[in-house]
Amino acid sequence: MPVAVTVSIAAAVLGAMALPPGPAAASPIKLGDCGAGQLCLWGKAAFKGPRHTYELSEIDIESCVALPEGSSAASLANRTGRPVTTYQSAECGETGEFQTYPGSGTWEPESPYRARAFKVWER
Repeated sequence: MPVAVTVSIAAAVLGAMALPPGPAAASPIKLGDCGAGQLCLWGKAAFKGPRHTYELSEIDIESCVALPEGSSAASLANRTGRPVTTYQSAECGETGEFQTYPGSGTWEPESPYRARAFKVWER
């Protein structure tokens, strides 16, 4: 078989195997926009919906900070440089779900629970 025919057959087979455009070819989740030194929490997964932004100068370290009443977060970015624990409870209660995120630059596109409060730790 001539080389040109072999290449054409290979191209046809590879072309038939290509994924069609659509949801399967969608781009990955884009990281949320959150500046250095900030903790950003979004109301919806994938860094969408209303965003609450906090800086260290605005909060007391190791104190419970509740999100505004009636709001919660489904995704977050921690760029504070310090560990942050998010809580399912608005009172930072440890009887509900909670999780600590390192401060070195953590993006969580979908929290395993609705976060309603957080604490920033010294180290």
